[in-house]
Amino acid sequence: MSNISEKTLNDLEFNTILQSVRELCISELGKEASKKIKPIKSREKLQQELYQVNEYLSSFVNENRIPNHYFDDILKEIHLLKIENSYLEPAAFLRIANNASTVYELLKFLKKFKDYYPILYLKSEEIEYEKFIVENIQKYITPFAEVNDNASPTLKQIRNEINSVRGKIGASFTKALAYYNSSGYLDEIRESVVDNQRVLAVQAMHRRKVRGSLLGSSKTGSIVYIAPEATLQYSRELQNLLFDEHEEIVRILKDLTNSLRIFSPQLLEYQKYLTKLDVIGAKAKYAKKINACLPKITSEKKIYFRDAFHPILLVKNNSKNLPTVSQTLELNKQQQIIVISGPNAGGKSITLKTIGLLQAMLQSGLLIPVHERSETYIFDKILTDIGDNQSIENQLSTYSYRLKNMRNFLRSCNENTLFLIDEFGTGSDPELGGALAEIFLEEFYEKKAFGIITTHYANLKVLASELEFVSNANMQFDEKTLEPKFKLFIGQAGSSFTFEVAQKNGIPYSLINKAKKRVEGEKVRLDKTISNLQKERNKLQKTSEILEKEKFKAIEQTDNLTEKQQKIQEKLESFQELYDSNQKMLQYGRKINDLLNKYFQTNNKKQLTADFNNWLVVEKTKYLKKHPPKPKTKVEKKKLTVEKKQAEEKLKVVEKEVLVAVEKVREEKIKEEKVIAKQKADYVFKTNDKVRIIDSNAIGIIEKIEKKNAFINYGVFTTKTALNKLELVQAAKK
Repeated sequence: MSNISEKTLNDLEFNTILQSVRELCISELGKEASKKIKPIKSREKLQQELYQVNEYLSSFVNENRIPNHYFDDILKEIHLLKIENSYLEPAAFLRIANNASTVYELLKFLKKFKDYYPILYLKSEEIEYEKFIVENIQKYITPFAEVNDNASPTLKQIRNEINSVRGKIGASFTKALAYYNSSGYLDEIRESVVDNQRVLAVQAMHRRKVRGSLLGSSKTGSIVYIAPEATLQYSRELQNLLFDEHEEIVRILKDLTNSLRIFSPQLLEYQKYLTKLDVIGAKAKYAKKINACLPKITSEKKIYFRDAFHPILLVKNNSKNLPTVSQTLELNKQQQIIVISGPNAGGKSITLKTIGLLQAMLQSGLLIPVHERSETYIFDKILTDIGDNQSIENQLSTYSYRLKNMRNFLRSCNENTLFLIDEFGTGSDPELGGALAEIFLEEFYEKKAFGIITTHYANLKVLASELEFVSNANMQFDEKTLEPKFKLFIGQAGSSFTFEVAQKNGIPYSLINKAKKRVEGEKVRLDKTISNLQKERNKLQKTSEILEKEKFKAIEQTDNLTEKQQKIQEKLESFQELYDSNQKMLQYGRKINDLLNKYFQTNNKKQLTADFNNWLVVEKTKYLKKHPPKPKTKVEKKKLTVEKKQAEEKLKVVEKEVLVAVEKVREEKIKEEKVIAKQKADYVFKTNDKVRIIDSNAIGIIEKIEKKNAFINYGVFTTKTALNKLELVQAAKK
């Protein structure tokens, strides 16, 4: 039974591997599940997991690639199915149908290609598929998440009546629009939409001449919006029909929900299967990224990793187009423990971590970057002591911490254990610490545990050469260039190359000679304090530089955000202009459509020509009001001057008559505006509220609110705006 501790996984940076796998998942549930990847205790389950990942990996290179298996999280829907008298929305049924269809496609594919994917096929055979789920949903729900017209005869009849009433509303509105427009009561825009209802845009001075229901006014008060009386009756009829439609839809959804309620366990099983396959797929994608494979799993206790790479280092170096040195290492009954020595920064620790990480990955169901002829055994335990650890919480020194760790090693270690110890014996007096390290090494040897140790201690190198099934190894070092080769050589202990490295770093040869004499006299003095202080100083300097860079990056990002915000605002304004232009084109289109419909019904060309000419005259009059022609002759100029004077005199008379009335209206309006302003100031915006940006005509819906900002959806695009720049059009329905 595998028992790899959390400490071991942290020492080996296993979570970095999981993060890489997580990024390759296609669903949120898969990403969550990938966080929980742990070593698998059952040997049988582990082999099945590895075979599935290996089969999925093979699909990348053959013609029969596994189909896409993206799926939705339907845990909420499954929970609702378990509640009596509850019902799901159409979109929820589509999510269920999507998951069920995805499972069906996978089962069909794996059955067809079971010779290619035998283990994946066997796992898929455990799934009990129900065709009724998808068939029943498709019968009642359209791909656009709406209830089908044919879901029931009653619904079909109601919707036919709704379409009929809407046609009547359109016809009656068009008739009223034409009448009041010809009477000159309407504003240039002629019509608008208030609460999803077409309304006449009536000039305020003519509002009493238009029969209908007043539904609002423009911001300036120059336009009032009136629903024609002729359409109100039909509108009430439409509301009743819409209510009946909603009631019938709810009934249908409840029936459909009840029919699927018994399949809740199967739906949960589908989701678990798809989540598992997502994780397997992510493992396979990661294996492809690091060129991994499945080594032979042996029943004989041994490790033979040929051309093994550290996956994290490999990915990092590949991103920088740098080469990565592979290692070949073997542990067996004749080579039970390897003691690696050599210079600092020569690659001892990374070699040790490579073996440990690859073994932990494999025992967690992940393929590893080794040669395909590699072999390994499944160990019960992997124990690690890596790095200079200090327990601040328990006020333990490095050496005390490592001694406690060794105590746990001695208790847990057995013949099915793989142990990895970096810088074995350090942290105390070299002679005393070295002696204790020898005893520990002999204990591990007696218990027949497999392991790798890195050290600088000469006595451990000597002990390794004396014990029959322990081998020395060294990280190769080029004595000419004084550069590490990062290549492991087994069979010979390595020198730390202390004096050579010192010479390379510019230490005077005379001082190195003095040091050699002191070594010969067995008087070794090593002062680490100055070195440690220098390291800390370098770290602080580096941190300071990083913080300075981050500061400049933050300033640049702020400038970029300001620029982007400006561009978004410009786009919003252009969208507004486009929207207004489109509205006018739609009005022209509706008018032409009305004239054509009338012509198709009466087939009266004269009437069509007369109506078109009348409409053209009205539109031309409006255009000329906005763009009056400039007088060319002296007579025309004089006539224009006289007309202007007459108009001014008439205007003065009208102003005097209206001034008193306007003053009263103004006072009432000021009072009204104060009340409305107070209501708006007190109103707290919510999601789904219909709003418009102040001084804008476009109406949008609040999608979400973050602090003092709101995200407004206009259907075609979404924009972010401060809450204090919004005005409420319609509050969200509770």
